[in-house]
Amino acid sequence: MTRRPGIDEAFVHPALFYRTEEEYTAQTVSFVREGLASDEPVAVAVPGRNLDLIRAGLGADADAVSFLDMAEAGRNPGRIISQVLRKFADSHPRRRVRIIGEPIWADRSAMEYPACAQHEALINPAFENRAATILCPYDEARLDADILADARLTHPTVISRGREQDSDAYDWRAAVARFNEPLSPAPTAAEFAFAAPKHSAARRFAVGQARQLGLVGQRLLDVELAVAELTTNSVMHGGGSGTLAVWAEAGQFRCEVRDRGRLADPLAGRRPPEAGQIGGRGLLLVHNVADLVRVHTGDDGTTVRIHFDR
Repeated sequence: MTRRPGIDEAFVHPALFYRTEEEYTAQTVSFVREGLASDEPVAVAVPGRNLDLIRAGLGADADAVSFLDMAEAGRNPGRIISQVLRKFADSHPRRRVRIIGEPIWADRSAMEYPACAQHEALINPAFENRAATILCPYDEARLDADILADARLTHPTVISRGREQDSDAYDWRAAVARFNEPLSPAPTAAEFAFAAPKHSAARRFAVGQARQLGLVGQRLLDVELAVAELTTNSVMHGGGSGTLAVWAEAGQFRCEVRDRGRLADPLAGRRPPEAGQIGGRGLLLVHNVADLVRVHTGDDGTTVRIHFDR
């Protein structure tokens, strides 16, 4: 894929629809080699099996590429922008970068998908006016038609059968709004109401519940940090109080914090802090320690639900 005249310094974000391993390998390897030939730093962040296909297809050229297993680095879709895409781009501040990022694959759960779709939409404002090309592959043979339709909503261009075309459905804001959906009701949960200045009691409550439900070691520390950040945000920005709920479901420890605030910035928690920035890191830390973060915000308040594998 070549950059179009006049936008060499603009952000380029195509979706690649593929059907076979051979097509996938041919298209991604060509994309990588085109970047290397242009002296662009290149990163590949795709799930394990596809990582192996690209590495093998590149042969000796693989030594010039940074590789990440997206199944690990992107376990929580909410940290991909900060910890994968921006981390690589920001490490090459004066050069155009080229990245393959595949956050959606057939084994992703329905629970994770809305966060994945929002991630794909939010790449666009996160990289606006950045000299970067991010190619996002989609398995046309295994993914549902609705997911492929969403790819056209979140990507300004689509590559299919070797042809690149503008997407007439592209509207990243609409995608963000559509997946800002009310969260499914939690099963029976233990709840704790908190308010300033004693909201630290909510953190102790969450850790105690997590321990009873089987979390140990680093996972307990992750819960403690995440709940501390969320309840502090509620006190500072969500009306001074909130409700914490915790439960076990589907082999995970889950908790959510509800308050009366509204989260106005859809990139909150997804972009890395600017140099010298004071504050504004709470939700970013939550994304970094949790296995999944789901958010619903509206005029009546905000709910942040976090998932931890046990």
